[in-house]
Amino acid sequence: MDNQITDEIPVQEEFVLCCGVETELLKVGPWTDLFNDQGACRPQVLILIITGNPSFTAYYIPFAKTLYSLINRRFPIWIISHAGHSFIPKDKKIFATSNGSNTQEIKDIYGLHGQVEHKLAFLRTHVPKQMKLVLIGHSVGCYISLQMLKCAPELPVIRSVMLFPTIERISESPNGRFATPLLCWFRYVLYAFGYLLLKPIPEQIKLWIIKISLRVTNTADDCLCLSVLDPFCLANAAYLGSQEMIQIVERDNETIKKHLSKLIFYYGTRDPWCPLQYYEDIKKDFPEGDIRLCEKKIAHAFILSHSQEMAEMTADWLKDDLSKI
Repeated sequence: MDNQITDEIPVQEEFVLCCGVETELLKVGPWTDLFNDQGACRPQVLILIITGNPSFTAYYIPFAKTLYSLINRRFPIWIISHAGHSFIPKDKKIFATSNGSNTQEIKDIYGLHGQVEHKLAFLRTHVPKQMKLVLIGHSVGCYISLQMLKCAPELPVIRSVMLFPTIERISESPNGRFATPLLCWFRYVLYAFGYLLLKPIPEQIKLWIIKISLRVTNTADDCLCLSVLDPFCLANAAYLGSQEMIQIVERDNETIKKHLSKLIFYYGTRDPWCPLQYYEDIKKDFPEGDIRLCEKKIAHAFILSHSQEMAEMTADWLKDDLSKI
């Protein structure tokens, strides 16, 4: 995809109040208010990206912009952060609606179940009830997407795409065996280390460090994200990770079976969070499902190096659904 073409695509960053927590929202496309735009150009579908952990939304911008271009810019693509994973600049305005769900508190909102409730509350307050939805989950975002379908089966979801899904036995995966003791037993050491090391660093220095790292790794400038070096965001990411290791054990076959016709799974061949065996197991249990195996050696964290390839495949998978609208 031509960089000049994607550079022209508008991306608006907003911070909205959802269940009392400031939440980052990146909106790709010209639509910013789905309730008040009642004109003929009002979209009929919202594509919502639910990120992995940590939820650094900016890293998904190249993927979202490329996908938006490939679907002929017909529908908005929004990227929502997890609660507590976003650094909020002091000069940023926090948007709130008159709906009481903004102030309704969710128990343990930074935990795994709280993040599910957080996304459902966002849809209730910021997306018209009748608007069709396409959910694109990545990593633990796939687990959250499945739980959203389970908890709110009335959602008008026409398709749910699961990219490198961590929906079972995370602690038994190669990375999980390492991450489980680190996140569950030594999490507070990480908290202390993060606050002592990162808190004193001025924001401008953090910005410089992040810019240098993007250049060194040849990562798009769109991915500039101060949350990467914010101790509060990193602590919440570690807390969510600890719950993933403990709670994501058995695959939710009941929910998958109920919504199988809407689901597309895409597994990696060398994914240290989701081994090949997990693909083979779910393929055996649901032979009629749309369950695919990567043939391009794309890494679990595709947003770092393979955004265009993943966007091209995703656009192709959604082509039939979106052509009917």
